[in-house]
Amino acid sequence: MIRTALALILGLATALPASASPVGMWEIEMRDSRYDVTLCGDGTQLCAELVWLGNGADNAENLPYLNTLLIDHAVQTKPNQWKGDLHIYGQTASGTITQVSADQITLTGCFAFVICRSYQMYRFAE
Repeated sequence: MIRTALALILGLATALPASASPVGMWEIEMRDSRYDVTLCGDGTQLCAELVWLGNGADNAENLPYLNTLLIDHAVQTKPNQWKGDLHIYGQTASGTITQVSADQITLTGCFAFVICRSYQMYRFAE
């Protein structure tokens, strides 16, 4: 009984409002790139295109990746979570994308299932 009540409370605490959507403009935690996040494919997959570089990231090394997909048709695995390929500056990683709040997404990418890194993205509003 207590275990069930605790699970219900934790589930309610982590649930996003129904109006929370990953669609929109997001900025990576270093504030040097922005991504246009959309629902793509059948309308449940997640895509994100690199649409802006700045604050030192707008250099010859990174500019070829402008207007390319960071998140490439990731498949929804449960509410507010998708899994798929992340294209990070020429490297492809197996990734998990989790919308942790209306204004925060966590990207976790793993190369060869050994080297993993997480990034935070925050909703961008001009």
